[in-house]
Amino acid sequence: MDRYQTAATYADRIERELRGLNAWQSQPLPDAAYKSKVAFFADTMAFCQWLQFVLLVRVRGIIEARGGFPTQSSVGTYAVRELDGIDEAGGLIQALCEFDDFIEGLDGDSGR
Repeated sequence: MDRYQTAATYADRIERELRGLNAWQSQPLPDAAYKSKVAFFADTMAFCQWLQFVLLVRVRGIIEARGGFPTQSSVGTYAVRELDGIDEAGGLIQALCEFDDFIEGLDGDSGR
């Protein structure tokens, strides 16, 4: 499995976890929600919204364009903090931590 297939598998897994938590939204966010300069858009959207509307869109865009992946990821670490105390979120946290490991394991290989 190449890096793009692996990334697609993670994206699908993260989506399944969000849906399992009933955190998947059918309605898009207003344009104003994307006008953040804060990490994870924490001032304009909830973390699960950021996962759906920013992270997954970006990851799937990279896959489709066969583009370069970032050199680092800390979404799993952030998830541990944001989802602390939500027992049902364990699968999502695990998926995001494994996604971080995948990105970090690319060793700066931008996919080109």
